Amino acid sequence: MHLAVSFNIASAAGQAAELDFSRIAAFVRKAEAAGLDMVVISDSAAGGQQASSPFEATTLLAALATVTERIGLVAGASTLAHQPYNLARRFASLDIISHGRTGWNATIIQDPREAANFSRPEGISNDDFRRRAEEFIGIVQGLWKGWDTDALLFDKVGGRFHDPEKMHLLDHKGEFFSVRGPLNIARSPQDTPVLVVSGLVETGLDFAARMADVILIEERASQDAKAACNDLKRRALANGRSPDAVKVLLTIAVGPELAADRLEAWFGPEGCDGFNLVLPAEPSALEDFVDRVLPELRRRGLPRPDYTGTTLRARLGLGGGNRP
Repeated sequence: MHLAVSFNIASAAGQAAELDFSRIAAFVRKAEAAGLDMVVISDSAAGGQQASSPFEATTLLAALATVTERIGLVAGASTLAHQPYNLARRFASLDIISHGRTGWNATIIQDPREAANFSRPEGISNDDFRRRAEEFIGIVQGLWKGWDTDALLFDKVGGRFHDPEKMHLLDHKGEFFSVRGPLNIARSPQDTPVLVVSGLVETGLDFAARMADVILIEERASQDAKAACNDLKRRALANGRSPDAVKVLLTIAVGPELAADRLEAWFGPEGCDGFNLVLPAEPSALEDFVDRVLPELRRRGLPRPDYTGTTLRARLGLGGGNRP
């Protein structure tokens, strides 16, 4: 069982002044000490409401990487607010800073307020947004794979910076973007940062099953959750991937009523691969889960297997490198 914790630093309405870095860092370190696999940070308000976030999520990740050692660090970043090359470069750099613990949470649902802030006052249709987002994500993943592991030689004597045969131009020309590549950053310590996809609708399921490393699905009844997970695994297999190559986590709001029995019912045979726990950005918010629910899950042998390695990919049991 994999466990992630998700919190939105824009959701603490009226508390932006109190939500300083030390408070957020304490929250993430507590999640790390509890043995959770990753923390997912977003900085945009849901439903198109005005956000009041004290930090931009990817900048915050760079700082959190310096005060943590093991936990995966995942940030939400909009496909409308960035260009693919710059975003790919940012996450590749974050992955080097964190020694291979970084992931990108890409959502396929647009924020209705966002387009007007990025030179699209007339907005963008949901279908155009989805197609554009899918092309954007494909470009980012392609750029992450632009350098082979041993492409950079740094051979001063021979005067060779890299092996040209191990550098790959993306040369993408699509409906929305034209990107030549490659990135001017070396390959990630975990081969590529982890791609987390959320906000799925029916039209995006095949894409997510083909491209994502982790898929976050919304909370639902246990049988519906199992059916959704099995459907995504089947789609992954149909796209030539192992079903284990994508991890499906059920997003659940944590409250006093959450019990180990309920989680076990969701997890069970042919269930999801784990849970994404939605919490306020408060260290105390983790305490009930860590002190009451997590020990019972461990007693039942449900938390994740003890994967070796230091990267987020290794922690999740995903393919990819695990270079120190």
